[in-house]
This record gives sequence, C-alpha cells and structure tokens, in this order.
Amino acid sequence: MTGNGWLQFLLFSFVLILLMRPLGLYMARVFQGERTFMDPVLGPIERLLYRLFGVRPDEEMSWSQYTIAVLLFSIVSMLLTYFIERAQHWLPWNPQHFAGIVPDLAWNTAASFTTNTNWQSYSGEAVMSYFTQMVGLAYHNFLSAAVGIAVAIALVRGIARRESKTIGNFWVDATRSVLYVLLPLCIICAGLLVQQGVVQNLKPYTTVTTVEHQTQTLAQGPVASQEAIKMLGTNGGGFFGANSAHPFENPTPFTNFLEMLSIFIIPAALTVALGKMTGSPGHGWAVFACMAVLFAAGFATAYWAEAQPHPLLHGIDQHATSLQAGGNMEGKEVRFGISQSALFATVTTDASCGAINSQFDSFTSLGGMVPLVNIMLGEVVFGGVGSGLYGVLIYVVLAVFIAGLMVGRTPEYLGKKIEAYDVKMSMLYVLIFPLVILVFTAISSLLPMGLNALGNNGPHGLTEILYAFTSGAGNNGSAFGGLSTNTHWYNVSLGFTMLIGRFLMMVPVLALAGNLARKKSVPPSPGTFPVHTSLFTVLLTGIILIVGALTFFSVLSLGPTLEHLLLRAGQLF
Repeated sequence: MTGNGWLQFLLFSFVLILLMRPLGLYMARVFQGERTFMDPVLGPIERLLYRLFGVRPDEEMSWSQYTIAVLLFSIVSMLLTYFIERAQHWLPWNPQHFAGIVPDLAWNTAASFTTNTNWQSYSGEAVMSYFTQMVGLAYHNFLSAAVGIAVAIALVRGIARRESKTIGNFWVDATRSVLYVLLPLCIICAGLLVQQGVVQNLKPYTTVTTVEHQTQTLAQGPVASQEAIKMLGTNGGGFFGANSAHPFENPTPFTNFLEMLSIFIIPAALTVALGKMTGSPGHGWAVFACMAVLFAAGFATAYWAEAQPHPLLHGIDQHATSLQAGGNMEGKEVRFGISQSALFATVTTDASCGAINSQFDSFTSLGGMVPLVNIMLGEVVFGGVGSGLYGVLIYVVLAVFIAGLMVGRTPEYLGKKIEAYDVKMSMLYVLIFPLVILVFTAISSLLPMGLNALGNNGPHGLTEILYAFTSGAGNNGSAFGGLSTNTHWYNVSLGFTMLIGRFLMMVPVLALAGNLARKKSVPPSPGTFPVHTSLFTVLLTGIILIVGALTFFSVLSLGPTLEHLLLRAGQLF
C-alpha cells in the first residue's frame, strides 16, 4: 500500500462529491416536472415522442399499473433482443459475417441485458455483429438503466406524497431518464473517450503483421459509444472480452478514472435527489454517508489484501519474494497497478456495473472476497442506477422499523408510519435475493452439469460458482473467472437468476411505493427517530452488514475464508 494509491482514492472521492450535488438537484427537477436548462432543446423531442407513442404525460399510474408497464416493456424488449441475436447473420453491419447466436446463449444474453446485468458468456468481438452490439445491446444499456431510475423515482414519490393513489407515469419517467439524464451524459463521456483514443468506427477488423512476423487480427468497432453508456448506466458489458482491461476500451489512466467516476456518479446523485424530493436533504446525505463508509471499507480491504506478497513465497524463494514486495500483480493490468485495480474492482461491484480492468480469479482469497461481499450486501453501496437507491431504501425501512421496536413505539419514516405491510414487502425483497443465489449454487455444486465447468476444485471452485449466481442475482454481471459458463446449464440457470433478481424484486418495491403514497402525514414528535443524523447512518450501516452476514456467512466460510486459511497452511487449488 502506498501514499500514491491512497491519494488516488481520495481524489476520486473528492471529484465524486463535487459533481454529485449539481447532478442530483438537476435530476430532482427533471423528475418533478420542473423546467431545466435542457428544456428548450429536449422539450420538443419529448413531446414528439409522447405524441408518436400515444403517451399521456398528465395521466399517472397506480403502483400495480406502473408494475405492469415495467414488466410488459421489459418482456417485449427482451424478445426483440433475442430475435436480433438469432438473426444477426441476416442483418446489416456484420462485416465479419458472424453466424446467428445459438438459442441458450441468445436467451442468456437477452435476459442479461434486459435486467441491466450484462453478464457475458462470450467475447463480444468474436460472436456479436456491430448491429447486434449497437441495436440489440447498447439499446438495452439505455433502457434497462432508465427502468431502474424510473422505479427508484417511483419509490421516492411514494415516500414524499401524502394520501395519493398514484406514483407517477412509467413512460414519462423512462423517457425523461434517457433524454434528460443518460443521453447528455453519454455524449460528453463518449467524446472524452474518443479524444483519449477509445475506438469508434464501423470498419471490418484489421489484420496486421507483428514484429515476430506473425499474423494478428485487431478487432474494432463502435466501442466508445457503448463504453459510455455501459458505465453511466452501470451495465458493464464490454465490447471486448477483456472488458476495461483492453486498451481499445480503456487506454489511459484518465479513461480509467473517467470510467470509474461514470459508474458512481448517477447512483450517488440519486441520494441528493432523494433528499430534495422528500424535503429532507439531510436524509439524502445520511444515506450517502452509509454508502461512502462501506465503499471505503471495501477498498481498504481489497487494497490491503492485494498489496501483500503471496504467502507461499515467504521462506521459499527470497528472489521471488522481493519481486512480489509490491503486492499481487497476477491478473492485473500493469498500466493501472494494484491500487487502481483494487479501486476499480470495488467500484464496479459496489455498483451493479460489472465492468472490470483486472481478473478477480487471480486476486488473493480475501481480496477476491471483497467484490463478492459487495454484491452480497444487495448492491446498495451506491448500487446500480436506480436499483441501488431503491435497494438501500428497503434497508432504510427496516432500520426505522428496528429503531421503533427498540424504543417501543410505532416506527415512522419521514412522516409516514411504517406498518406490517411495509415490513412484509421489505422482507420479501431482502429474502428473494439470497434464496435464488443459494439454491442455484447448491444445485450447481452437487450435479455434474455444474461441476464439469469448474476450473478449480475445493473452496476456490465453490467461490467461482457462488460468484456467478451472486453476480447474476445482483444484476452485476462481473465474472470471477475460472468457470466455463457458456454451457446449456449455466446459460439457462443464470438467465432465470438474473430475471428473478431484477423483476421479482421490483414488484415488492413498487408495492411499497404505492402503500407509502396512500398514507397520511404524521407530525414529528419527541419520540420520532431522526433519519438525517450520524446515528441513523450508523444504524443503517449496521443493519446492512448484519443482514448480509446472517445470510451469507456460512457459504463465505466454506469458500474464500477456508481457501485463505488453507493457503496459509500451504495448500493450493
């Protein structure tokens, strides 16, 4: 661990805090229907879209109508992507003449991009045409992110409103998410990436002769445009199989910094929007503080673990030990080093992004456990665009409920009494997540169809399987590595895992939003637990950690923790 590594972490945190407030206030104005500086340009386009598609922006929806709209839209767009993949050999912009995608992989990929997971059981440059990348996949990068933002805003409206039967209009929220938030930011980000050398073209792949007089094919294509939305939308699916370790996706230290910042900026800004829309800015900052504490703890752990030399080198080979004095460089890009690899790994798994600039399978046991634990906490440490906010608000409801139990009074949250229905919906959300992870992990750990794809045995192999289903259910999309997931079993099972982790968990969120919106306002009293203080931040952080530990401690003990202990005893896997 070096001072330079910590300085880069502090610089990243400072720039994030500097930018999140103006963006959050702007987003609050956008979703409250107030005028913004973008209205003269985007207003006419927005109104034209409503007329073309028959949307009545002044008509709001109940929570059930909102939910149906979310599900129907997602189903139709998923089927569209599936058919584009299957028929890509007949479609334009396919200079490499790639064949259509096989059914199980097409299903997995369509489910992945619809759910904002962007899990990839393939290398994009080897199987996907430019048309599929831009129309089938980049399209979902925008729309799946817009769906997450819309659901989060619907829940915030439910908290803010009083005695209301509606929580907004899904079509308006999704449209404004794309037009006013995602698209302008992507134009700026893509321009910066192109300026730094990220590829953006429609040319066929280039064949070159290396200095050793060998032939090599250099893949290229519309990379910068997809890179921008993959980060800003916390999608994570890379144009190239090497993802953000590839120099055509991430060529410089500045692009590395910009990509990490793009992952966090919208989820962080949404906490400011939460405070503004509910009339309690302090509450938004208290939620942000909880996220920031967990983020810093994750980075510190990962950085410390990766900065250590391999334990088996001590006392065996002094020359090798001296080479490893800087830490574990296996699986890391030398352009970024250990600190930026640890920071990128923490950022991408704190948010449901999944982009990577290093290989988690090559991390130390404890260093590799950090990305896994980040997702297991529910992707609420900033989390995905929208999904991170509504996920942490579920824990806010639970924290307020527990605080109420401790003082022996009915819990209240920003003037709303938290009752049995609210707690049931919150617990349903919390329980679905570990259930799908642990069931599919258990099946894959017992049956040959799951075990045959393993690259390692023992606890490391269990971690590989566990990480795959955790990443799928958490809609993260990053892969631990070492597991050959492009098989019929993993393509199909991970597809269902991603759909359950996205949409089955959205339903209780929207039900909670509808129930909160109908409640009357209760004036604060001396017994009301404040949700804008440091004490609330401590309570919220504790609840997130306790729920995560109670749920996953056993399987983590059998996976990375056991591997760490056996490694120190001299056993490898």
